[in-house]
Amino acid sequence: MKPHYLAPLFDPSSIAVVGASDAVGSVGYSVTRNILDGGYAGALYAVNLKHKTVQGLPAVKTLSKITNPVDLAILTTPSRTLLKLIEACAQQNIRHVMIMSCDFVGQDKASQKLLNKILQLAKSLNIRILGPSVFGYCRVSSKLLAANFKGKIKSGSLAVVSQSSSVTTAILDWAELHDVGFSSVVSLGIASDIDVGDVLDYLVADPKTKSILLYIEELKDARLFMSALRAASRSKAVLALKVGRYEQEIKVGRTHSERLINHNDVFDVALKRAGVLRLRSINQLFTAIRVMDGSYRTKGRRLAIITNGIGAGLMAVDRANDLHIALPQLAEATIAQLRELLPLQSSAHNPVDVLGDASAERFKLATELVIKDPNIDGVLVVFTPQVGTDDMATAEAMIALKKTTDKPLLLAWVGGKKIDASRKLLAKSQMAFFNAPESAVEVFYSLAAWQYNQQLLLQTPSPLGEMEAPDLETAQMIISTVLASGREVLDEVESKAILRAFHIPVTLTIRAQSVDEAVSAAMGLGLPVAMKIDAKGILHKTDIDGVVLNLNSLVQVATEASKMLSRAQERLGADNVRGLVIQPMHGKKSGRELMVGVGRDRAFGPVITFGYGGVTVEVFNDIAVSLPPLNEYLAENLISRTRVKKMLAPFRNLPGVDMAAVKAVLLRVSEMVCEFPQIQQLDINPLIADENGVIAVDARIVLAPLAEHARRYSHMAIHPYPAHLAQITQLKNGLPLVLRPIRPEDADLIALFVSKLSEESRYNRFMSTLKSLPQAMLARFTQLDYTREMAIVATVETGIGTEIIGVARFNANPDRDSCEFAVVISDQWQGMGLGGRLMNALFIAARDMGLSVIEGEVLSSNKTMLTFMKHLGFSIARHAEDDSLKWVVKRLQDPV
Repeated sequence: MKPHYLAPLFDPSSIAVVGASDAVGSVGYSVTRNILDGGYAGALYAVNLKHKTVQGLPAVKTLSKITNPVDLAILTTPSRTLLKLIEACAQQNIRHVMIMSCDFVGQDKASQKLLNKILQLAKSLNIRILGPSVFGYCRVSSKLLAANFKGKIKSGSLAVVSQSSSVTTAILDWAELHDVGFSSVVSLGIASDIDVGDVLDYLVADPKTKSILLYIEELKDARLFMSALRAASRSKAVLALKVGRYEQEIKVGRTHSERLINHNDVFDVALKRAGVLRLRSINQLFTAIRVMDGSYRTKGRRLAIITNGIGAGLMAVDRANDLHIALPQLAEATIAQLRELLPLQSSAHNPVDVLGDASAERFKLATELVIKDPNIDGVLVVFTPQVGTDDMATAEAMIALKKTTDKPLLLAWVGGKKIDASRKLLAKSQMAFFNAPESAVEVFYSLAAWQYNQQLLLQTPSPLGEMEAPDLETAQMIISTVLASGREVLDEVESKAILRAFHIPVTLTIRAQSVDEAVSAAMGLGLPVAMKIDAKGILHKTDIDGVVLNLNSLVQVATEASKMLSRAQERLGADNVRGLVIQPMHGKKSGRELMVGVGRDRAFGPVITFGYGGVTVEVFNDIAVSLPPLNEYLAENLISRTRVKKMLAPFRNLPGVDMAAVKAVLLRVSEMVCEFPQIQQLDINPLIADENGVIAVDARIVLAPLAEHARRYSHMAIHPYPAHLAQITQLKNGLPLVLRPIRPEDADLIALFVSKLSEESRYNRFMSTLKSLPQAMLARFTQLDYTREMAIVATVETGIGTEIIGVARFNANPDRDSCEFAVVISDQWQGMGLGGRLMNALFIAARDMGLSVIEGEVLSSNKTMLTFMKHLGFSIARHAEDDSLKWVVKRLQDPV
């Protein structure tokens, strides 16, 4: 892979500090001093107009006086100098700049105006900017402390990315006291250009970073953030603290969904979908740092508590019950062994009471037995200093025991001065210890929640399987017609036509412009019917008494139609009243009213809502949200997070609803917002569900024109399965061949494909002769983030069913302009023209992603592939060190 585009910023071989100073207390002094004291191995240049030397370094007056290449310029001079300095950086071919001007920290109008000019200039000159930041950044693992900070920073494996300098310094001050180390600490400041997503993207491939802690105030590029976050979470533990949970503005959306969506809830589900654990306070942040080294994992939420003080133990029990953490019964064998070990007065059940005089040995043996119990996923040991206890020996026993298990071993050392020395020993040994039992329980809960979020991370929605394909052409025609007419809001008939195109059941709805037409429609539909006003400029029909249900006679229809039309014309004006809509009553005696909708989040784009429906939907506010695309698992998860889910099960004399039909609607709506970025808001309310299925009684859709030059799925925070890339062709022998993007359910087929490869092919592809892929590798190969990578599989139907016979894969380079690819073809299918067809499909996918350069290697001279590559205009180069061929960089042309 090519070096990351931020490598010159975070791992520079040379730095120029503009405004480097001898004046103690200035930013220029602090940054220069920290770089020197940190042991930075690269070239450091001091730029100062007035002095020939700065802190022992020779100084130059301007950047133009530096004759050697410079990777990073740190600007610490007043803000009025920044525009000229950006131009000077471009003249010196410096493409990465960190702004640390001390008078440029506010966001007043003058500062914002200047910042906009700086960003516009930097973009035109192809310069990336970090900041403006008060703190700067540290790459502790590289001994680079480019920061305005006074204190010691220990090296470790935890990276911190923060949007606040004050929070960053607080974390570092706490860490110095508790002997916690870092690989990187990056304070983004205002994050005018380089944001959280960029830095996360860089840290994904950083081998010295095992875990990442985020402090976030606001996001700008949610798609880059989600893509980088999901990539990081696959290999590193990621935790995030997001502030600004409550919005002050009153939302005036045109649908229930839009008004009910809360940005904080959306951010929460986005983090869960990315496999990230969200923290709620600075205290939780400090607590989480103790278990961020990657050595604490839990496979479940079953906790055992061991205590030498039943009161302190019950504190842990109460908090566990608050958080719905299971405290299961220990296995009979464990209980029997504990009874042999412990005094008669002890309790051998969970929580285990080893009594106040418990020795270190008793603590150790009891913990050893419990942590091996098959019913337990983690153990909390609560220690209180009492007569007969030895806190140091007990701490040493716990440290030794931690090395023997992969289950979380959490410690609550409750007390003060008497146990201070053992606490220091636990801190030095990187043990997860806490001052209160409740804090330890909360951490175990967080570990279990993180593990659950990792399951959400693995959910890669595929096509809707056996479900009927939607009528995209009809939906597109309706949307285009409405937008061309200058309207944004579809009326009920148009909205239901869109739903019908996606095979969502709807009630038959007939327009009526007069009383007579209303009566005729009712006669045709059959009584009873419902009548609604069809008018412009109303949020809810009920606001103007625009809905009447259960009309059982034609006289009622005529009377209510006359009243409704007169009332609407008087309140809205005759020009705004289109008429009426008539529809049959749904007649579902055991039906439950639900709502399914779509709204837009300012950062994450389309959001799907589900919950209790009807006219009181905003009163009960029983709504859960999720980011599309959805699959069955995610749809079920969305339903489970509402209170209305209990109403969907059988109760009293009502049968349970058809859950498959409810989930199908969610999947259809997900598909709808993926394929049509014009859809801004949507309400299906009510959606009536019973044991026989669902039916949409009312619907509203709000549109917006497409942004110019918008790429497919660019409106999505999470890229959906690119079904449009699938194609059917044939091999040279005439056998039908399907080329399509890989899916998670292809894991077994990929395993079979690899097992049939020759040893030489397996070694060339995986640098190993392994005959089968480990489960983790299979998951990695089949569960893709289609934003940054692609795999095209070639499948045929053989005697054993569907079989994968070739795979073409590429990974986008960090520059998001180029990619590297690999092609593997089953040995027995060589010479069938498969290689050319796979490469052609790969080109289409790369172009669809917006990539312009593709590069790869072939490890043997395959004549068919070589001929095809030359036909496409590739230049061919031979490696000096071996006989392999390399297909060199080429501009993508139209696939052949």
